[in-house]
Amino acid sequence: MCADIRSAKRPDPDQELVDMAEYVANQAITSDEAYDTARHMLMDSLACAMLALQYPACTKLLGPVVPEGQISNGVKVPGTSYQLDPVQGAFNIGAMIRWLDFNDTWLAAEWGHPSDNLGGVLAVADYISRRNVANGKAPLTMRDVLTAAIKCHEIQGVIALENSFNRVGLDHVMLCRIATAAVATHLLGGDKGDVINALSHAWIDGCSLRTYRHAPNTGSRKSWAAGDASARGVRLALITRTGEMGYPSALSAKGWGFNDVLFKGNGLKFTQGYGSYVMENVLFKISFPAEFHAQTAVEAAMSLHEQVRDRLNEIDKVVIETQEAGVRIIDKTGPLDNPADRDHCIQYMTAIPLIFGRLTADDYEDAVARDPRIDALREKMEVTENKDFSKDYFDPDKRSIGNAVQVFFKDGSKTDRVAVEYPIGHRRRRDEGIPVLVQKFESALTTRFAPRQAESIRKACEDQIKLEKLPVNEFMDLWAL
Repeated sequence: MCADIRSAKRPDPDQELVDMAEYVANQAITSDEAYDTARHMLMDSLACAMLALQYPACTKLLGPVVPEGQISNGVKVPGTSYQLDPVQGAFNIGAMIRWLDFNDTWLAAEWGHPSDNLGGVLAVADYISRRNVANGKAPLTMRDVLTAAIKCHEIQGVIALENSFNRVGLDHVMLCRIATAAVATHLLGGDKGDVINALSHAWIDGCSLRTYRHAPNTGSRKSWAAGDASARGVRLALITRTGEMGYPSALSAKGWGFNDVLFKGNGLKFTQGYGSYVMENVLFKISFPAEFHAQTAVEAAMSLHEQVRDRLNEIDKVVIETQEAGVRIIDKTGPLDNPADRDHCIQYMTAIPLIFGRLTADDYEDAVARDPRIDALREKMEVTENKDFSKDYFDPDKRSIGNAVQVFFKDGSKTDRVAVEYPIGHRRRRDEGIPVLVQKFESALTTRFAPRQAESIRKACEDQIKLEKLPVNEFMDLWAL
């Protein structure tokens, strides 16, 4: 800790930075479950990326910064013909993965989407591999990618367990930048000291505000913010690898460090070290592209569709019970101006399946949202906190994301109260969820690739051992147009 604000003596690095760097640089991952889950995370994330390419709002942001910015033998952006530098490659891949709010999720004191880091991991691994091959050296393998992804998940998720940045108005994408910076530095050949330096830069960057996720400012920046954060992590890793100095008390410096400036004078809290816990317990968004606190509300509403679809005009009220975080983040009334606004409104995400018996990315677009039945039903909804849901949300042995939905009619009748505690993407429902994830993956491939190319990609991903041995550049070539 930096004890005297007047002293120019350089302190030892903050212990938090040391612990993260030790994990990244020196700790082996031994969990087969983590690697298997990481493979499915890779498939799920790239499925999300392929689906995002159907939306011009996403594709207009892709490619080089300027038209002349493509490079030969550069990072290949899946589903496109782009070849880019690793920083812009990370932005492209990360924005695609995140665009539809359909990739994996981590919920704790802070929430976020650990697979957002995959943009930086894939870009750096592809860059290194192509450079190595050009210089007669061996490329990285997909085992290296999965290891890097496990460590990114772990850093982002373990920090999030006890530290709520949203409560001081900061956005969770800062954790993506921090994790990507650490792991990318190591992939680029950096040792523990280099990783500490890169981490110090990542924390010094502070964070964007959460205002673009909340009314009245909700907008599409939330769909590319993580790609931007992962790209920034790659940029900081490259800067660090030039030998650029770090800042040992980036967190704890009195008056000037992250803790005092942005975290109300509080230090970070940790209840466990780093391993593979986060990847093993990560939540997949498999069935619905919806903010995760509402996933089980959507599932409950889907089960009620048959009972209410022909009685919409008879509805008196709809009661939604959710967790405290759900109330705080996605309980939203009034006009919803864009898709990003709608996919963070629990009332909207519940109304669509009640009315239509579905919830897809297209349901957030204006063509569906202008249906007057949606807002009419939203006005009849009551959102309340269920204390038990909140309690189990934070229970480390459960980490449930419970919601309950019940519909009441004007004649006094009512539906059953349907409560769902664990969404299909939860670890407790892996056996049920993984086949649906694979189906999501295979369906997404058909939206972008001819059958032969889609089959080549599918075969590369279906076998754990074969995938892990595959050179990264060859894997990325499979996805190029």
